[in-house]
Amino acid sequence: MKWEVLDREYLHREPWLTVRRDKVRLPNGTVFPDYYVLEYPTWINVIALTTDGKFVMVRQYRHGLGIVATELCAGVAEPGEEPIEAAKRELLEETGFGGGEWELNMVLSANPGSQNNLSYSFIARGVEKMDTQHLDATEDIKVEILTEEEVREMLVADNMKQALMAAPLWKYFAMKKQV
Repeated sequence: MKWEVLDREYLHREPWLTVRRDKVRLPNGTVFPDYYVLEYPTWINVIALTTDGKFVMVRQYRHGLGIVATELCAGVAEPGEEPIEAAKRELLEETGFGGGEWELNMVLSANPGSQNNLSYSFIARGVEKMDTQHLDATEDIKVEILTEEEVREMLVADNMKQALMAAPLWKYFAMKKQV
């Protein structure tokens, strides 16, 4: 069922977005001359829980939707950086929290039909405040510490618009019920 790539052309290359046009042949012989793929780096996000079980979240403006959103700490892996290391770095940089016990929660694709990257979600239990924030010039992030009830209410009320963050949180709550 895999498509054969007959030609590939890069239309736009930037660190945060690369667009390519592939000419592909489907298994049935049909040639699709203009199939567009968005290339992104590996994404990560973290369900960070403090030693007393509260969620370390971030609040920031999201220009695509024009909203201020409360979300999981998230970011991108640098070239050659393992997702777990990127997640630990991003949590410390964006929130000042670190340490704890880490595990992989899930790996998702935002849109496997047109994007080539994966998003790795981790759970970090027992994180503690270790430092101040170290934000990039383009980041304006407020740290919020929320209770389990507040995060669950946010999900139920459909207040989290970032699907790659809502899905890991829903899984977290679903798995917690089974324990």
